[in-house]
Amino acid sequence: MAIFALAEAAGPTRPTFWRIGLMGEAIFYFLAIVTVLFFVYGVYNRFARYTDGEEDWFDRLDDLPGRMTRAAKIVITNEKQFNRDLYGGLMHSFILWGFLTLLIGTTILAIDMDGYRKFTHYFLGGEKSFFVGYFYLSYSLVMDAMGLLFVVGVSMALYRRYWVRNERLWGKHTSREDDLFIWTLFLLGVGGYLTEGVRILGTNSPNFETVSFVGWFVKDLLSAAGVTPEMAMAWYPVTWWAHALVALVFIAAIPYAKPFHMLSSYANVVTRDEKAGKRLPGVPSDASPDEIGASSIDDFSWRQLLDQDACTKCGRCSSVCPAKASGRPLDPRDVILDLKQYRENLDAGMTDEKPIIADGGSSVIDSETMESCMACMACMDACPVEIEHLSSFTEMNRRLTESGQMDVNVQDAMMNVFQNGNAFGDPERRRPEWTEELDFEIPDARDEDVEFLWYVGDYPSYDERNRRVARSLATIFHETDVSYGILYEDEQNDGNDVRRVGEEGLYEMLVEDNVAAFEGCEYDKIVCTDPHSYNTFKNEYPEMAEEFDSPVYHYTQVVEELFRSGRMGLSGTELDYTVTYHDPCHLGRYNDEYEAPREIVKGTGCTLDEMPRNRANSFCCGGGGGGLWMDFEEDPKPSEERIREALEDTDAASGVEKFVVACPMCMTMYEDGRKTGGYEDDIEIVDVAELVVEALGAEEKIKVSN
Repeated sequence: MAIFALAEAAGPTRPTFWRIGLMGEAIFYFLAIVTVLFFVYGVYNRFARYTDGEEDWFDRLDDLPGRMTRAAKIVITNEKQFNRDLYGGLMHSFILWGFLTLLIGTTILAIDMDGYRKFTHYFLGGEKSFFVGYFYLSYSLVMDAMGLLFVVGVSMALYRRYWVRNERLWGKHTSREDDLFIWTLFLLGVGGYLTEGVRILGTNSPNFETVSFVGWFVKDLLSAAGVTPEMAMAWYPVTWWAHALVALVFIAAIPYAKPFHMLSSYANVVTRDEKAGKRLPGVPSDASPDEIGASSIDDFSWRQLLDQDACTKCGRCSSVCPAKASGRPLDPRDVILDLKQYRENLDAGMTDEKPIIADGGSSVIDSETMESCMACMACMDACPVEIEHLSSFTEMNRRLTESGQMDVNVQDAMMNVFQNGNAFGDPERRRPEWTEELDFEIPDARDEDVEFLWYVGDYPSYDERNRRVARSLATIFHETDVSYGILYEDEQNDGNDVRRVGEEGLYEMLVEDNVAAFEGCEYDKIVCTDPHSYNTFKNEYPEMAEEFDSPVYHYTQVVEELFRSGRMGLSGTELDYTVTYHDPCHLGRYNDEYEAPREIVKGTGCTLDEMPRNRANSFCCGGGGGGLWMDFEEDPKPSEERIREALEDTDAASGVEKFVVACPMCMTMYEDGRKTGGYEDDIEIVDVAELVVEALGAEEKIKVSN
């Protein structure tokens, strides 16, 4: 046999088709070709299907080599898998690294057998192989080690799924396909070692095969169980074919079942928008009302269809969704998979076409499900394969808006914004009333040059509780001689949440009006009270108005700089409260600003006690995505749950005295949660700016009436 001749000539190696025979080898190659054809055809059909979707709003293939490199880093390091889940990260890393190693090892063997040996045989006059000697020994050691890692990872997955029964792994779309996938991986790993052990025993392999330490261990187990070399020789073709057929069927099935996520997930990471969620796709200027939003499955973009196929059913998005946790009818995983299932059933002729979303009646997604979304982006932050839930959700909200099925409370708020420029419906002339109780004048940015154009926002302008925050921030700017001014009654709603409830036309009108107001002023930078304003000015206005290129800051970033420059004049010991801080979604998860508010809180002398869920893992107050304007039957409300967490789950021995926020919407939601949850006597809700004013001893300048 040629391989044994090679072994004698070049050193250690092993037979590849031992006891399979020429006929068996021919059958194997025939099946392998059929497998590859099934695989290629399936992959082609999958990706060809995406071309039926709409063109995506963003260029997702620019700098493709760079995108692929960055995606490879994310996938290979499993960095997203480790997010909030060390066990899951290790488990998936072991499976991925082991699988890739076995795939590479099999490819190397195929190159040697079907390429190098045949080339040397026919063109160099003598068959040669590089699958010998030290290369073979190194190959065997690495393959056994990484294969063992693969089996350990799959076993961890089986333990978590069936023994622990991790709740997030089970849901509406859990099926036999999931069981078949994980058990097939287990059979592939264990079957490979069994085949190796039987071969080592049957060939009476020399001691160099101990480098295949797992296979050698299996051989020892078989020997201890009474299996003789002769029996192993007889069993080997059976174990070899069983392992080969499982592998071939698995490869052929990849494009048609759950294993496709191995390809679609990588493609999803490659084509991700790094600003996904914080900026939303626009609407073509020539689109008719019937063309706005998702009426049919192909109204979604090709990338949104890819999102559906990339979902692995891991449930990470479900486990962090505040809407689901509070009992609202939303599970972000189910929405993505409902759309996928409908698309596949429609393509297969198993269902009739129906509306994607509607308020009642037969539709793929119910309107109440989308209205439940808080646009907090927790699902997107947790997703290991970069599914952009919020872009698909927005398309459905736009359809509700265009078809007149928007929540009635949201409709009222939108009408107020349209008619009066604010969600309260108050006249524009009342917008600057909050300034009247100050004992100093607020500069008018329309009349004088300023460094900072301060966009105050709706809630700090009209809501009495948040007016105290506006006056506090004005006092800070006044006391530290910041060059600033406001737009007075020329300010309009920023549009961030208007856009997220699906009112794209109104949003575009607000962008136009606000940009025109900004252009009438001479300023260097924009500073916002509200993280929602900060987000849309920073990430979305430049997409809508090319002339808008101003640097944008949240007020905590400006105040932190005042601390660092020494202009605040505080010693850092003025206050001695024990406080906790809530990260607003639009400041933290949306824009990665976590430290500025914390540095300010510490700079006042307060002791900061972190809640268990903080920074990117922060839990939404419930006000985003139009939630502030809607009425939900929730138990508990997100705001109540968050306050409970502050009082019961933080580490402060003496108890947290103040719950600190840096967002007007959060202030409104938590003041409401403090009352409905019965926490009025237990904790005080304060804004970062209010803490600073107290530390400055400047409360008397505000003249705030409670």
